Amino acid sequence: MTRIVPVILCGGSGTRLWPRSRATMPKPFLPLVGEATLFEATLARCVAGEDFAEPVVVTGTAHLAHVEAQAPENARVIVEPSARNTAAAIALAALRLPPQAVMLVCPSDHHIGDSAAFVASARAAAGLAREGWLVAFGIAAQAPETGFGYIRQGEALGDSGFSVARFVEKPDRATAEGFLADGNYHWNGGIFAFTAGHFLEELEAHRPAIAAAARAAVANGTQDGQRFHPDAAAFASIDSESVDYAVMENTRRAAMVRADMAWSDIGNWQALHAALDRDEVGNAVKGPAELVDCRNVLVSTDGPRVSVIGLSDVIVVVDGNEVLVTTAAGAQMVGKLSGAQNQ
Repeated sequence: MTRIVPVILCGGSGTRLWPRSRATMPKPFLPLVGEATLFEATLARCVAGEDFAEPVVVTGTAHLAHVEAQAPENARVIVEPSARNTAAAIALAALRLPPQAVMLVCPSDHHIGDSAAFVASARAAAGLAREGWLVAFGIAAQAPETGFGYIRQGEALGDSGFSVARFVEKPDRATAEGFLADGNYHWNGGIFAFTAGHFLEELEAHRPAIAAAARAAVANGTQDGQRFHPDAAAFASIDSESVDYAVMENTRRAAMVRADMAWSDIGNWQALHAALDRDEVGNAVKGPAELVDCRNVLVSTDGPRVSVIGLSDVIVVVDGNEVLVTTAAGAQMVGKLSGAQNQ
């Protein structure tokens, strides 16, 4: 297989985007930036053609109906019987592909403003993957963010990318400012490329129990049209662990490609505000609203008219009978609201 296989991970509930994102209709399946949903936009960036093969989508039963409503008919869907984090999800996809297949693992709920730059990075990452590297996308850092992990680039690997000197957990503010000033640290956006065979080799080396249970789940799974159902009992025995902890931070073959592609994880309302088109004073409006003497205000309403006067750095969201009002700084705490927890 010479074309890159997009492996789209669809999970989570997006509680920090409550009340718009809810368990019944979580963030990947909402049109938060533009008319397409985040999931549809992810698929559109790597549509089957010269560079990409037909996608593989890994999702849970709760999201299956949304996936099948929005994915192309040629998408292969792996239905996780339970949530076991990204290492196990990727293992399922790898075990359903030929060992030489290059997997491009993408979250389903991120925004990328520059699709051409994304494709260029994907091509570079695929080249390194075919040489045996496990490749992370290093997102060009635009601010000293404390909510992201970071990647420190190492030595150059030809013209395609760099070895990874180290992965760094979410830093404090002072450390993040130092990373930004250094220039060799990049955000870890959770996008990876590797061959199915090399990924499974590394998983077996560093997390043999996850690898063995995933193999059993696939070996005893069942096919239903375009859907594949892994064995529930075998999959349930897997420890929940991210691919970062299980593989990427342990392998000696970690590489990085730079990706300056207007990326956002749309992790909260403030991040969504930054990704939207704004007026000359930073306001963004979706739905019926009137803003007077406001700066850096986001209003998103699905019906009731919202009027805002004389406020700055505020977010107002109306969804049905739920209303959220927060400062931009408070957006990180939305997921802690009882309404978000009990959605």
